[in-house]
Amino acid sequence: MRPFLLVLSSPSGGGKTTIARRLLATRSDVGYSVSATTRSARSGEMDGKDYRFLTEQDFEAKVQAGAFVEHARYNSHRYGTLRSEVERLFAGGQHVVMDIEVDGARQVRRQFADAVLVFVLPPTGTELVRRLGGRGTEPVEVVKHRMAIANDELRAVAEYDYVVTNDALEPAVAAVSAIIEAEQRRIGRRIDIAGQVESIRREIAAEALRLK
Repeated sequence: MRPFLLVLSSPSGGGKTTIARRLLATRSDVGYSVSATTRSARSGEMDGKDYRFLTEQDFEAKVQAGAFVEHARYNSHRYGTLRSEVERLFAGGQHVVMDIEVDGARQVRRQFADAVLVFVLPPTGTELVRRLGGRGTEPVEVVKHRMAIANDELRAVAEYDYVVTNDALEPAVAAVSAIIEAEQRRIGRRIDIAGQVESIRREIAAEALRLK
């Protein structure tokens, strides 16, 4: 079976990261690519485990070399998925789950036509606004900015292969897991299917000869 990229996108507060973590905890056939970033390591973070910490110069050099599957800038720092990380997980027979924004998903699609893109929807706009507001400690301007971004990202839903509504975590995780199961059975991913079919055909032919 040919491994594939599974991209989860959602507005901030939609739950894509939580779903990705639950998949990683429950499925051995799914792996997570360690992202690269130009921000400094926070307390307790380890290079190569939490992130691959790069200087701005090193990051840009990798961009120019085509080393990233996708990359973007958030809050003055750069983040990206290294192609080498994806290839490492593919070599181990694992699908690669990525929780990234809409623009990153578009970059992935351009490079991996068979990637599976899943958009995670909040159950309602009211619920998403509640999640974006958190405990009410964020400045109103920050919350409004997040709402504007979310409103824009929702326009991209039609570009995805599947939509999962995250009304409750466990059903949402189960829905994404079912998508993985279905995609594993897609003919184009079954590198063994030709041999399996041919074996069945030979057996049928042999049984037909016995009937004479």
